[in-house]
Amino acid sequence: MVKKQIDISFILLLLIIFIFLGGSVAGVYFLNTDKLENEIAGNRPINTLLVLEKDQKPLCTFVLLYYPATRRSAIFDIAGETGLLLKKVNRVDRIDAVYDSHNVSQYVQEVERLLDLDVNYEIIFDLQNFGKAVDMLEGVTIFIPSEIEIYDGVDSVIFNSGNNNLDGDKAKLYVSYTDKESDVEAQRSRQDRFFSGFIKRLGENNGVLKNKDVMAVFSGLARTNMNAKAYSMLFEEWSKIDPNRINIQLVGGNYRDVSGKRLLIPYYDGSLIKDVVRQTLGSLTRGGNSERILTVEVLNGTNVSGLASRTAELIRSFGYEVIEIGNADRNDYEKTEIYDRSGMENEAKIFASVIKNNNIITENIMQPKDEFNFTNSEYKADFSLIIGKDFNGRYTQSR
Repeated sequence: MVKKQIDISFILLLLIIFIFLGGSVAGVYFLNTDKLENEIAGNRPINTLLVLEKDQKPLCTFVLLYYPATRRSAIFDIAGETGLLLKKVNRVDRIDAVYDSHNVSQYVQEVERLLDLDVNYEIIFDLQNFGKAVDMLEGVTIFIPSEIEIYDGVDSVIFNSGNNNLDGDKAKLYVSYTDKESDVEAQRSRQDRFFSGFIKRLGENNGVLKNKDVMAVFSGLARTNMNAKAYSMLFEEWSKIDPNRINIQLVGGNYRDVSGKRLLIPYYDGSLIKDVVRQTLGSLTRGGNSERILTVEVLNGTNVSGLASRTAELIRSFGYEVIEIGNADRNDYEKTEIYDRSGMENEAKIFASVIKNNNIITENIMQPKDEFNFTNSEYKADFSLIIGKDFNGRYTQSR
């Protein structure tokens, strides 16, 4: 009799545990889906971490910001060698030093600290499965500016200049290839170029991914903290991103040797990238009038050597296209000036806020129809920035 009571008690305990676990899983499933549905309804931006792994370490890391109400997006490229004071190890080290392929929570927290941004969703591909995902999308088309020859361990593979549709094997080779003679920026440029094409291809093939069976296979190629429904919903939203406006912004900085490691220390102790993210989020949520990347001419109106080049790098960090760098007509400008030819007053104010400047001079000119043909001698940048003595390298200051 006692044994029978113990058996019944044990069965009841198992039943309670089963109900609890089942309820917890269901709760996470629906909470995950409901959260994304609320964000899609326009409550707040959807921020997603995307990692491509090689040998269980990040080959490249991106954070994609998407605002459903305006259907605008921004992407940040975070280099593995980005140097931070990591909380877990309490030392300055590469951000990927805390990466654990089986539990990325610590890595996500460091990315959030770097960008001052909540990242709620994660999608992680290993290199092998990423190739399979590319094949399921029937390849990814990218523009390669100049011919590249890469040795894959058996043969040499040539990537011709121009538009190339890369299958899974070529995609893996293209994004993971390293050359001791080429710089880190060249590799990041290749990865950025391919990732832009990958996002574009997701949108183009969204109809195929709507098939539940296909989506089940595709979603199984990545590790994610989303359930299948949320995963599918996110891809549905990404399909609305204008592929011609995908602009990847780098987390920039200066390289320094720290404890025997070469680290990329973010500009201004990390405050610059946080400013960039804040302004970018504001731009996404406001919508704005611009349907293209705005262009800038940076001219040095002081006698400080190299100031225009350094400022141009700052401006690029905020997603603007710097089409010309040079000296102004003189080197004794007391105040920094911004010439606005964009015809968009609000966009000019947003640009001026990058360096906290309100000295905006409107120039009404007729831009040529082919406004992206920078070789056209009639073309004028949307904004001309003439640096004056009141500019400290980051902001303009009262004198």
